Amino acid sequence: MLPSSLHENNNDTSKKKGIPDKYQIWIDVRRRYHLSDVHIQMARELGMNPKKFGKIANEKQEPWKKPLPAFIEDIYLKRFGRDSPADVKSIEEVFRAKEKKKEEQRKRKQLERKSEQSDQKPNPYASEIT
Repeated sequence: MLPSSLHENNNDTSKKKGIPDKYQIWIDVRRRYHLSDVHIQMARELGMNPKKFGKIANEKQEPWKKPLPAFIEDIYLKRFGRDSPADVKSIEEVFRAKEKKKEEQRKRKQLERKSEQSDQKPNPYASEIT
C-alpha cells in the first residue's frame, strides 16, 4: 500500500497560504501570461474568465490575434472609454483590504453583542413556569 502523500496531488508550491482560490487563480494567470496588475484589474472589471486566457493568448499559432495585454486594453477602452483604471490595486492588496474589512466587521458585531447583553435586564418572569 502506498503512503497517502503519494495519492494526493501535493502541488501547493504555487499557492500561498490563506489566499482563496478566486484570488489565487488571478495571481497564477498574472505570472503565467506575464501580465501587469493593471491588466489583471482591467480583466477582472471586464468580467473575463481567467481559465479561458489560454484560448485568447494564442497569437503565435493564430497570428491574426492580438497579444493578450493589447487585447485586454482594447476591450477595456471600448467598454469603459478610458485607457486604464483610475486606481490600480494588485490582487494581494485587494485580498488584504477585504480581509481587513471582514475583521473590522467581526469586531463591530462582537462589540454590539456584548453591549446588547449588558443592556438587557433580567426578566423576573422567566423563572416562573405556568
